[in-house]
Amino acid sequence: TYTNGERLHYLLHIPPNSEDGFHPLILFLHGAGERGDDLSMLKKHGIPKVVEQDQNFPFITASPQCPTGSWWTEKVEVLKGLLDEVVASYPIDPERLYLTGLSMGGYGSWALAMAYPEVFAAAAPICGRGNPLQADRIKDLPLWVFHGDRDIVVPFQHSQDMVTALKAVGSQVRFTIYPDTGHDSWTQTYDNPDLYQWFLKHCSR
Repeated sequence: TYTNGERLHYLLHIPPNSEDGFHPLILFLHGAGERGDDLSMLKKHGIPKVVEQDQNFPFITASPQCPTGSWWTEKVEVLKGLLDEVVASYPIDPERLYLTGLSMGGYGSWALAMAYPEVFAAAAPICGRGNPLQADRIKDLPLWVFHGDRDIVVPFQHSQDMVTALKAVGSQVRFTIYPDTGHDSWTQTYDNPDLYQWFLKHCSR
């Protein structure tokens, strides 16, 4: 539990070989359906599901839970505080901090990256929405965006607009479009080892 004027519960995964040195960290933001006070809900999708299936997952992972009725875009400063506490408390390489989230967590990933672009080594928003008018804030941050082209919950155009704006300011953003795919564009993303290899190619120094 992290408390700084507001309490956030979170799942933490530490690889078995954590005594071997400093590890990269993935901060994962879940979707709207997993809000509440039951951390087991987070294991339905995304990084907590991956970690549940592979206890040797080589990243330290922090997966906070958003309270019922709240949104990640309202919790940017709280998330930064949680991140600072986790980095200070565990054997984490501060130059290899990675950010990802799905749906509501995709919105949160865009917002957190734009608020603190210097903190993260890379980010992977999935089926989310950012503010294209602030694209220049993250033009130098390595980004890999994912979205299904038939998503009717968070329209595909939201990611397309961000990618277009980023390219216009010189970003080398990557964009994976899943054809004939609805809202669940995260399962195949988090099941893809290329995502984690891509994360590890980037360092914030």
